[in-house]
Amino acid sequence: MTATDPALTALAQGWCALSLLHGKIEAHIERALQAEHGLSVREYSLLDVLSRQHDGEGGHLQMKQVADAVVLSQSATTRLVTRLEDRGLLMRYLCPTDRRGIYTNVTTAGMRLLEEARPTNDAALREALDEANTRPELAPLVQVVESGTAPA
Repeated sequence: MTATDPALTALAQGWCALSLLHGKIEAHIERALQAEHGLSVREYSLLDVLSRQHDGEGGHLQMKQVADAVVLSQSATTRLVTRLEDRGLLMRYLCPTDRRGIYTNVTTAGMRLLEEARPTNDAALREALDEANTRPELAPLVQVVESGTAPA
């Protein structure tokens, strides 16, 4: 079945189109990040999310918040953090006020790689959206992504 299959309800067609758009974008970005920087989309996303943390009240994310932000299970997020830590891109340390809490920070090498990869990510996203915009079933979704707002 395709996003334009008449046997699908309008709701199902919309979901198929959204899923197709997401898959195309993610695959395009994945290829670009892997080729240029040796990063997966998930690794890039994790570095990006963690780079936005700050010290002080509410500045660090709990592992569940990180997992939600990168759309992975907590166990998959922990494995991803471990892989990036092994590469020297992240470091973990105990929370100074709650010894049960573990924080994860991006290292200098991780920040440098993230900054190098950001233009690649952005260009690949733009390319994927431009290609998807040529398909009638995806063009309305591309317009929503480009507008930065969800339809009412």
